[in-house]
Amino acid sequence: MSLRGTLDVQDTYQIFRLTGLLDAFSEPTFRKVLGDAMGKGPVNVILDLSSIDFLDSSGLGALVQLAKQAKNQEGNLHIVTNSRVTQTVKLVRLEKFLPLYPTLDEAIAALPSKPSKK
Repeated sequence: MSLRGTLDVQDTYQIFRLTGLLDAFSEPTFRKVLGDAMGKGPVNVILDLSSIDFLDSSGLGALVQLAKQAKNQEGNLHIVTNSRVTQTVKLVRLEKFLPLYPTLDEAIAALPSKPSKK
């Protein structure tokens, strides 16, 4: 199974809902699609990974790069997680750098109230 997803663009944020595998095979396309979307739309991005089946080191690297890109564009990257994703992120001690939320509503509520610049 490869990585699949949908995009929902709101006024101040974008939500990517992903399913499948975020691994070395899917990572280049994942990084390009999200990077392009962050350049065109609101720089606040919520990644809903609650339905992801697998996340490897390549996927983690992409999440780190996207978090840096969001910060450089004065935006935020919030991640809705599941137990697999949380365990993987905590295993490499990235939970302080990658904001994890148990629900989409909590991830949205944690975004800044002012609109992004894009």
